[in-house]
Amino acid sequence: MTPALAVVPPIGSASHQPDKPAIEVTGVSKAYGPRGNHVLALSDISLAVAPGEFVCLVGASGCGKSTLLTLLAKLERPQSGEITTRGRVSLLFQDAALFPWLTASQNIELALRLAGVPRRARSGRAAELLHLVHLDGFGDRRPHELSGGMRQRTALARALAQGADILLMDEPFGALDAMTRDLLHDELERLWSAAAFAVVFVTHDVREAVRLGDRILVLTSRPGRVAEEVAIDLPRPRPIGDHRVGDLTERITTRLREEVMRHADD
Repeated sequence: MTPALAVVPPIGSASHQPDKPAIEVTGVSKAYGPRGNHVLALSDISLAVAPGEFVCLVGASGCGKSTLLTLLAKLERPQSGEITTRGRVSLLFQDAALFPWLTASQNIELALRLAGVPRRARSGRAAELLHLVHLDGFGDRRPHELSGGMRQRTALARALAQGADILLMDEPFGALDAMTRDLLHDELERLWSAAAFAVVFVTHDVREAVRLGDRILVLTSRPGRVAEEVAIDLPRPRPIGDHRVGDLTERITTRLREEVMRHADD
């Protein structure tokens, strides 16, 4: 299947408004399947994300984390409720979803073209973005010639090419080894700190969420709602082995386990 390039929405949409939330979700419900035999993925969920805030979503499998991202990206519509996003939105998947017949540079240039960047400026801008994610010299490589970490860096550069105010990330590092994942945590944090875009980051890894997030939203088991919000007050950078990261990870994991058991008892 041909991978989709998520550009949602293109340049020309509503501009970023720093005095209002980047994302507002109010009373949103989403179900799948025919009426009377449907599965309720999200139920009356409400949340807000500030401009430049890094919010992580954690929860048991099937709790609606990825569903929420597809709704935020306007790839699907909710059955009820309202979603407002202010600014340009980009979506990054676990699979880098690069076009295999294009080079790394060409994948980025395609995003630039869709964002309205003039042809004469695309090559130079793509080179700048590859430099930003430390991929100098790899612009002429096709995806199969890149490691998994390099493909995700290219996908991140492509997302940045869209000039996003909001970056939606669906377990982007879940398939990578621990060392590569830790390096990409550093890269993402560096880029986010410099560009100040809002991030909604879905992960099954609570330690990853504590490592990266300003705030963690713990979702209930299906149907998904916000069960708890945890502010992460630890200073940055946060080494993955820091005992404070470990302590908070244990606390949130315990809360998640309680939620999973509640669902099992139901």
